[in-house]
Amino acid sequence: MSSELKKRILSSFILLPIVFYIIIEGDILFNIFITIVLFLSIYEFYKFKLNIFFNFYGIIYLLISFYTIFSFRNMIDENSLLYFLIVIITCVGSDIGGFIFGKILKGPKLTKISPNKTYSGLIGAYILSCFFILFFFLIQNRYDLITLNFMLIVIIISTVSQLGDLFISFLKRKSKIKDTGSIIPGHGGVLDRIDGMIFAFPISYLIFY
Repeated sequence: MSSELKKRILSSFILLPIVFYIIIEGDILFNIFITIVLFLSIYEFYKFKLNIFFNFYGIIYLLISFYTIFSFRNMIDENSLLYFLIVIITCVGSDIGGFIFGKILKGPKLTKISPNKTYSGLIGAYILSCFFILFFFLIQNRYDLITLNFMLIVIIISTVSQLGDLFISFLKRKSKIKDTGSIIPGHGGVLDRIDGMIFAFPISYLIFY
């Protein structure tokens, strides 16, 4: 196991519980956390060395995306936290599934945009995201949500998340940089970690609300 992979696993074990605690706690703690993540994302986006037009609309999109994240969690709705966690868990499951299945099974490359992406990783992303969501529903005793329609929603969110990942990979490749930053050991920058989520949340907001 490489030192980089060890860092990735260790930082995930440390950060994930903290982030989930902040999400579940909500209120001021969540708003402060998301505001910090937004400013870090904007800072990292400027490192792509894109033209003024692209920078302007990229920042506008980030603001819209984070607005849906704020609204999603702060909405006065008994299911707002549940739906929020479904999006997060689906995106995390997609990331982990794509990484593990891609590393173990390898196989044909998915696209030239991101050489590390494979078809096995694509399938793994769907499998693990669905598995994580089913497990989440079971421990929450929400058997009523284990339906074909809801699994299709999970597939849609996972697809958008993976497309977001590819899009940020395209921008990194275009800008000739490996990572958007180095703030998270083993993962890179903030945008490296939330690339799928910033695309998944606006779509999920439209789906659920």
